Amino acid sequence: MEDGERNGDAGEELKAQNQRAAVQFKAQHALVVAFFLLLFLFHALGIYLFCSGFLLSRLVLQDRSQCAVPPIEVQDEYTIGSIGSGCWHPKSFDKAVVILVDALRYDFTVPFQPQPGDDQPRHFHNALPVLYETAVDAPNNAFLRPFIADPPTTTLQRLKGLTTGTLPTFIDAGSNFAGTAIDEDNLVEQLYKAGKKVVHIGDDTWHSLFPGYFEPNLTKPFDSFNVWDLHTVDNGVNEHLFPLLEADMQGRWDVIIGHYLGVDHAGHRYGPNHPAMHEKLKQMDGILRRMIDKLDDSTLLVVMGDHGMDVKGDHGGESDDEVEAALWMYSKRPVFGSRDADSVRPPLTAKECAVGQIDLVPTLAFLLGLPVPFNNLGQPIAEAFLGPKTDFDDLAKVSRLTSAQIHRYQGQYAKARELDDFATSTTSLLWQEANKVYNAVRTGTGKPTSSDIANAFNAYQTEHLRICRGLWARFDLASMSMGIAALIGTFAVIAIYAHGIGADRATITPLLLAWGAAGTAAGAVVGAAVGFILSLSLVTLSAFGAAMGGIGATLVGLWPARKILRLPVPRTFWGGLCFLITLLLCVGFASNSFTIWEDEQLLFILTTFGVLMLGSSLGQASREDRVLGASNSLSFLVATRLSSLSRLCREERMPNCRSTYYASATSSTSASWQLVIPVLVFAVLPSAIAFFFGRTRNYEGIGVVWIGYAMRVGLGLVALFWVLDAADDSGWIPGISESSLKTSRVLIAQIVLALAFAGGYAIFVLASPLLDVQHEAAQPVDSPSPSSSEPLQTDEPIFTPLNNAPEKPKPKLIIYGYANTHGTRYLLLPTLWFLALLLLQKPMGQGVLALCLLSLLNILEILDALDQRHSPLGPVLFALLGSYYFFKTGHQAALATIQWESAFIPLKTIAYPWSPLLVVLNTFGAQILCAIAVPAIAVWKVPPKQPGVLGRVAGAMATHVLFYAAIALATVVEAAWLRRHLMLYRVFMPRMLLAIIVLLLVEFVGAVVALVGVRWSVGSVYEVFGWPGT
Repeated sequence: MEDGERNGDAGEELKAQNQRAAVQFKAQHALVVAFFLLLFLFHALGIYLFCSGFLLSRLVLQDRSQCAVPPIEVQDEYTIGSIGSGCWHPKSFDKAVVILVDALRYDFTVPFQPQPGDDQPRHFHNALPVLYETAVDAPNNAFLRPFIADPPTTTLQRLKGLTTGTLPTFIDAGSNFAGTAIDEDNLVEQLYKAGKKVVHIGDDTWHSLFPGYFEPNLTKPFDSFNVWDLHTVDNGVNEHLFPLLEADMQGRWDVIIGHYLGVDHAGHRYGPNHPAMHEKLKQMDGILRRMIDKLDDSTLLVVMGDHGMDVKGDHGGESDDEVEAALWMYSKRPVFGSRDADSVRPPLTAKECAVGQIDLVPTLAFLLGLPVPFNNLGQPIAEAFLGPKTDFDDLAKVSRLTSAQIHRYQGQYAKARELDDFATSTTSLLWQEANKVYNAVRTGTGKPTSSDIANAFNAYQTEHLRICRGLWARFDLASMSMGIAALIGTFAVIAIYAHGIGADRATITPLLLAWGAAGTAAGAVVGAAVGFILSLSLVTLSAFGAAMGGIGATLVGLWPARKILRLPVPRTFWGGLCFLITLLLCVGFASNSFTIWEDEQLLFILTTFGVLMLGSSLGQASREDRVLGASNSLSFLVATRLSSLSRLCREERMPNCRSTYYASATSSTSASWQLVIPVLVFAVLPSAIAFFFGRTRNYEGIGVVWIGYAMRVGLGLVALFWVLDAADDSGWIPGISESSLKTSRVLIAQIVLALAFAGGYAIFVLASPLLDVQHEAAQPVDSPSPSSSEPLQTDEPIFTPLNNAPEKPKPKLIIYGYANTHGTRYLLLPTLWFLALLLLQKPMGQGVLALCLLSLLNILEILDALDQRHSPLGPVLFALLGSYYFFKTGHQAALATIQWESAFIPLKTIAYPWSPLLVVLNTFGAQILCAIAVPAIAVWKVPPKQPGVLGRVAGAMATHVLFYAAIALATVVEAAWLRRHLMLYRVFMPRMLLAIIVLLLVEFVGAVVALVGVRWSVGSVYEVFGWPGT
């Protein structure tokens, strides 16, 4: 009775201890997650401070040009200020139809010219001949010129330049997909103020830039982001535009803006050298011929591209193919001319007779009788004002007026920026010289002609443009320094947290979090107070105060634990190697050639690690460890080399690199043979994962259901999705419409995502440990043989009789999978994310992402064989894998390599926030997968009741983040140091932006996905085996 009560009390006490341990673990876990989010905040504040000084926006003057107030006195008999006849100069046209063919590259518009080694036309050649033909046959009615864009070559920035005449800046580049209304003087606003009826049809970007300026009853915007759709926007523009050209609609509009997107979308989806591009250009040729037929004599027709496209159909950078667009103007009246006989015909390449896109602004303003927008930097296009007889008088007048407006703007800008006279000294001299030439011609003294006037004022405009480019590349060094200081401080905190604490990190984290949060709040208040008192930027100083206050307080919070602190320096061979590799990468990013060939550097580094791990494995004392380490090292090396076959080359690497990610270097679609890759992944990968689980007898229970069945079904659906996508692209199934195929693909994609996230997370959260528990029946025990020794004399008082009867046999409880309960239970999380990420990759990317997952499993086994699960080797290798496979999945540190079509894999139309989120998952899938897998390093093959698991998981994640923090800090410092380098915009700045985005993303995913996932996986194991300390 007493024994039963005692056992019952002991059971209740054990249950209470388990409950207390569970509550303690959950509280510590929540605080660890919160601490990593605090580190994320520190990094975000530092990055904001640096970028606000580095990515400067141009000072926008709010002045507006007025019709009745010309920038300089008009000397001839013309009466200024008349909307009807022209504000500053007689207008040439009453109305205009402005057609923007998105991504109309110049070589799409001129005849193909055979070259040695290039004697066959491509699909984009000779498909749009109408522009060249009219310019050749009727040079006084039409002219065609290369139309050079200022990078970045993204649509929103180009529209700003085409309507304001200004240059883009860094902040504009970052705003491409979240456009806000233009708040400076522009052509659309001038048309509106002049009482003109402006109609827009097409790309809806115009409506975010110019809200309220278009005729509401006639305007029709279309979604511009669905790059898979080649026809909806173009057909919609035709449907609404051509009725406006009928005679009975002439009084309903003054200017029509039609923005066609089909050429751009064909480039994004297929690349320029594809039959779909040929068909789209032929369609545009027919559309423009119809427009020509419907024009009257008082209407100007302008056709232009906002940018070009590279060999794969992408844009955003500054390569020749991306900036070389086309401009064509047409009138039924002979009003155009050329400077000389050599420039009558359109140039056959974009390297001759080119005009800048900002030059369109003053040109259209004068042709339509409007004032030139106040902030314009462009100059009039000569062909529009020379006339059939090549009379330079009009060109000289408009050049003088444009220069005067630029001079007026220069004065206001210098005053607002408080620039000294030296900054504008060269333009002042050219302004004086141009006016001398003008006065000499006007008074009849000397030999100058109207041509000399135009050339003199053009020289002034060109120099002023050069000066402005330099002025707008100024950096706020104070803000940049604040950001760098915050990043250095955060790096120090993470380094100490990861490698400077000689005890369980989870126990000290609450103290650090409390100090850090309090310091952040106090620092923000102090920064705001200083900004208010000194009349400085409240936002900047609050951000700096919050970052430095939080960082400083976190470091102060380490003081009570100073006895367990140590210098965060490498103490082992592998730690030293990881430090050396990270340092070399950080230094290497100061070289543009190193950055351009980064994927090859990472391949060499990973191969080096693989060889060293192979050698170390062969030197292990245990045969089992030798076999385990060596086999997985070889598998890691093979996977790394296989993945190197997937390659997307930057333009700067040509011709020393050959792209294999797509069907060809000029395509944006996958080759037919690449469809085999998703099928192989479907057939092989689940079995490979099951092998790793089965080694420790953990391929049991829900693991079989998820990996063997659900995941395999998902992989099969992914393969089916991409087969249908290829069938749609290539027209393999003519009996099924494109719409039906799209609907089928979207449904399949949604099923895969539901299976991955809804089904996968349900399994992950609710699953028990992957164990096989077996009962073994009791085995009968043989009776002991009789002893030949002398029998004991039991009647002797010194002896106590013993019962030598055999014990009753008992059944046995055998648990298979005990050794790796934590590791396999957690790995369910990376596999469910893998399925979702795989769907968003193209076929070649799916193969390399599968190799990435296998490499992660290889590394976990190698770490176990080498007993290095507590060293920096695992987290750093995972970070290197994430960086390497970023390139292998078809990406580079360049805007043009973003695979925008991934936004529509499970969607028919754009949907916020899902469409941008899908693009992020496609672009950074490798880094996300590797970050989610990091906790597995700390829990792979550890005993179920191992104490300190949460602290070791936090240490591994901190080391992983530390690698990315080092890369981000290095690229930020190098971009600041090389801010005047010729390759800043093309190489160093994009790599810096990639580094800081990846850092923030990995830190966020590591906290809210990986560390939160540890709560469920570790908790489920502890619920079965008991919580540590009980």
